[in-house]
Amino acid sequence: MRALATLLCVAGCVLVAGCGSVGEPLYPALNIPQRISDLVAVERGDKIAIYFTIPALTTEGLAVRTVSSLDLRVDVNPSSGFNIDQWTASAKRVAAPTPSQPGAFRVDIPAGEFIGKEILARVRVGNTRGRMSEWSNFVVVNVETPLAKPADLQAHPSPEGVRLTWSAPNENSFRIFRKADQEKEPAPIATTDKPEYVDTFTEYGKAYEYYVQGIHEKTESDVAGPADITPKDIFAPAVPTGLTVSAGVSAVELAWERNTEPDLKEYRIYRSEENGPFVQIADGLEGPSYSDRKIESGKHYKYRVAAVDQTGNRSDPSQPVEIIAP
Repeated sequence: MRALATLLCVAGCVLVAGCGSVGEPLYPALNIPQRISDLVAVERGDKIAIYFTIPALTTEGLAVRTVSSLDLRVDVNPSSGFNIDQWTASAKRVAAPTPSQPGAFRVDIPAGEFIGKEILARVRVGNTRGRMSEWSNFVVVNVETPLAKPADLQAHPSPEGVRLTWSAPNENSFRIFRKADQEKEPAPIATTDKPEYVDTFTEYGKAYEYYVQGIHEKTESDVAGPADITPKDIFAPAVPTGLTVSAGVSAVELAWERNTEPDLKEYRIYRSEENGPFVQIADGLEGPSYSDRKIESGKHYKYRVAAVDQTGNRSDPSQPVEIIAP
C-alpha cells in the first residue's frame, strides 16, 4: 500500500508539471505603420515634388501588408506664432492616390498658388482600420518662380568624348544625367554653370542617353531629354609635327615627334621626286623615324608623314621637308 501511494504521488506530480500555467491574454495587433521619417520636398518645374518612403514594418515590428489611407498636409508657413501641431490641424489636405504597398512614393502638387511663399509639408499613413501612424518629419520649401526647362538638348561626337549643348537662361546651373548600355535608370554625372558639357568618360560603339536639368539653389526645372548617341571614332590623329630630314649613308633619314593618341596604329611616308606628285612609299611604321634607301644621288626629294589610328582614320600629311640626296 505504501508503494502504491508513492507511485500515485509521483504520477500526480508529473501530470501537474506537464500542464502550462495560465498567462496574460494575447491582444490583437494594432498594425499601425511606423512613422515616415524621410520626407523630402523639391520644387521642380511648375510643381512641388514630395518624396517619402512608407515603412515596411508596424510599430510592433510586424510586416505592413497594405496601406489604406494617406494624409498629406501642405500649406503656407505662418509668419508668426508658429506651432507645428496647430499648423498640422489646420493645414490643407492634399488629394493624392494612396499607395497600396510599403516603399518609395512620390506626390506632385501644383506650385502656382504658393509662388513667392514658404510652405511646410507633413504626411502620415493609416491601416485598414483607420488607425494612423505618427506624423512624419516636416519639410520647408521656399517656392520660387519656376525654372524654365532646358531646350534643344543635343549630343554630338567630339574627339574628347560626347559634347552636349542646350539652350537655357545663363543664370542657372545645370545637372547632367546619363544612362548607358545595360543601365536601368539615368544617373547624375556632373554639374555645370554653362549650357554645354563634354562627357570624357565614354566608349566608342556604346549607346548613351543624356538628360539635363536646370537648378537654382533648391529649385529645379523639369528634366530635358533624352538626347541619344552612339559615338563612333571618326576623328583622325593629330598631324605629325617636327619632321626633319638629313643625309645618311646611302640613305635619307627622317625623324619627327611621336603622336600621343592612345589608339595610334601607324605612320605613312609620302615622297615627291623632282617636284613631282607625292606618292606613298612606306606604311606600318610604329616609331617616329624612317630611312629611305631607295634614292638616287643628286636628286631632289620632298617628304611628308601622316598618322593613322586603329579605326583607319588618317591625319593630314605634315608640312613637307626637302633634301638633295647625297
